[in-house]
Amino acid sequence: MQTSHTGAFHWRTVLAGSQMLFVAFGALVLMPLLTGLDPSVALFTAGLGTLLFHLVTGLSVPIFLASSFVFIAPITYSVQNWGVAATMGGLMAAGFVYMLLALAVKLKGVGFLHRIMPPVVTGPVIMIIGLGLAPIAVNMAMGKTGDGSIELFPYDQAMLVSMSALVTTLIVAVFAHGIFRLLPILSGVVVGYIMAHLSGMVDYTVIQEASWLAVPAFVMPELNWQAILFMVPVALAPAIEHVGDMLAISNVTGKDYVRKPGLHRTLFGDGLATSAAAIFGGPPNTTYSEVTGAVMLTRQFNPVVMVWAAVVAITLAFVAKFGVALQTIPVPVMGGILILLFGSIAAVGLNTLIKANVDLAEQRNLVIVATTLVFGIGGMAIGAGDLSLQGVSLCGAVAIILNLVLPSAKPSDEDDLHEEQDVVDDLVEHTR
Repeated sequence: MQTSHTGAFHWRTVLAGSQMLFVAFGALVLMPLLTGLDPSVALFTAGLGTLLFHLVTGLSVPIFLASSFVFIAPITYSVQNWGVAATMGGLMAAGFVYMLLALAVKLKGVGFLHRIMPPVVTGPVIMIIGLGLAPIAVNMAMGKTGDGSIELFPYDQAMLVSMSALVTTLIVAVFAHGIFRLLPILSGVVVGYIMAHLSGMVDYTVIQEASWLAVPAFVMPELNWQAILFMVPVALAPAIEHVGDMLAISNVTGKDYVRKPGLHRTLFGDGLATSAAAIFGGPPNTTYSEVTGAVMLTRQFNPVVMVWAAVVAITLAFVAKFGVALQTIPVPVMGGILILLFGSIAAVGLNTLIKANVDLAEQRNLVIVATTLVFGIGGMAIGAGDLSLQGVSLCGAVAIILNLVLPSAKPSDEDDLHEEQDVVDDLVEHTR
């Protein structure tokens, strides 16, 4: 049942907000743990980013923002090469790219994004995000570091823990009903953590030594032009994910958020949330489709619910023992869950091509998809040293350029998002 804005402080609204955070929680904390960032800071910046988004959009869209998986590989590479502070500077610049895209959408219309990033571009780029991360998931599942260079746990122990986490995640995703169907990651973490505890993998001394309350370990960004140039192109990939999420939440609530408050406002809010997160040392924010699923299930269409989810997230960020406990999750637990998670990202990219009826018998489309996939999976890098372009950045840039340069058999309607809408409608229908 839909609640009104007058019930902003009602206990049911606060409880509903906590539930929304619960749904987003697994993915929210996994991303910083993977990239070496602080999960407490991620909780704080997810809450802050969500509040800023609702400020920009006039508290009209029931959406929650948190850690974006698109940036896992770029952040990992950037931290290794330039450090956390410089990486945050790059991420802050990526947020500005969102804001520039928002300005372009306002000036040229919503079809502008479709023209530069139709499904033939976004499909293979999304696939690369998932497939490019696959080795990290497999290495972690086998008890190694993400790059496979160090063995952290014995293979037998690691496989027992990671496969129990994976099987739990699979079972919940396929067989669970109601709100539990939206909690496969969290379920996998809980079961995997229990198995890790029984295997003696978890060290609790750090939790005992931590104080109950503390200010999260914020990191101020620093401007490094190499990190900025590397990170900025990555912002193009989640921009189209944002469009899909806006179409999905519009479908669920029966309101057209692309027109009101407008895609330019929601994109700007997303960009502002990402830049604000970087100022404090948190991962980039993105709209969470898991929460959209929860909105559809619970019929909680009141955006105030998301404000309360943000407030709860910010509050938890200051509970130091909680943040330290999250950091004790052993690598194999995350590895097992990430096998399904990264594979699902790749499958979403494939589904984008299928549902948008991208004809790969047409040479133009085949060239775009084939080049993008091989560049991404093969690890192509263009340039030398600190000026090299690689990974999602390179794939996104190459796919967009090929799409704009190669002649198309059918003219593109610049004000049309029907292909993206078809993909989203199908996804929502299967989630009901």
